[in-house]
Amino acid sequence: MSSRVAVILVSLVTICFLSAPLFAQETVKERLEESPRHHEWVVVSQGDRQVHAFVAYPESEDPATAVVVIHENRGLNDWVRSVVDRLAEAGYLAIAPDLLSGMGPNGGKTSDFPDSDAAREALYQLSPDQITADLDAVANYVSGLPAASGEVAVAGFCWGGSQTFRFATNRSELEAAFVFYGTGPDDAESIGRIAAPVFGFYGGADNRVNATIAQSAALMEAAGKIYEPVIYEAAAHGFMRRGLTDEPGSPNAMALEQAWGRWLDLLREL
Repeated sequence: MSSRVAVILVSLVTICFLSAPLFAQETVKERLEESPRHHEWVVVSQGDRQVHAFVAYPESEDPATAVVVIHENRGLNDWVRSVVDRLAEAGYLAIAPDLLSGMGPNGGKTSDFPDSDAAREALYQLSPDQITADLDAVANYVSGLPAASGEVAVAGFCWGGSQTFRFATNRSELEAAFVFYGTGPDDAESIGRIAAPVFGFYGGADNRVNATIAQSAALMEAAGKIYEPVIYEAAAHGFMRRGLTDEPGSPNAMALEQAWGRWLDLLREL
């Protein structure tokens, strides 16, 4: 696999600030409630675990590429579900597992925690092996659905972005990994196991994460892997979510729109 490593600083200055952002005036709950696409909750068995997941089907005549969406560090919420719906709108069979399944009060999931802080604390207690096994089970499930083409990509945000990069080191049967403001593995051995191209999406005002990009790029280049990070100027960590409520023309709102455009373009190329 040839190496293509390029860090691109995307300027927001030249974008017309009079245009509304992609998701203007639309709340995530409205999107979910008004969506014409088929949604369902499923339970995927993984050993003795039961992993709850949210699925959205595209309105398509042909089998679709599947995208596994990994949530942020506060669990599976309505925003993540709205991302799944938007992927289905674009023609993809999307699924978001609740990686806190069975970890909540009385064996519950994300929605059973008293608040998002409690969910976040529980999330950081998860073992890497359990996370990988859950993601593998979900990827196997969605790729085996009658509506699926058998091809699977993975994408994640924040904590989920880091897990996306790590999952690519553990599952060779991925078409692509889309890392949104998440850090990469820091050892050559793990990087060497990656088979899929990795595409990064980063906010320019997120130095905590961005400080790790150079190391990821160097490790991926040395291993002959494809890693293409893009930095959206002045956007903050979490711009894919924060851009929904920020003012039109703000760095987060513009980064949100540009990143969605790039993501969909890359998916079409798979």
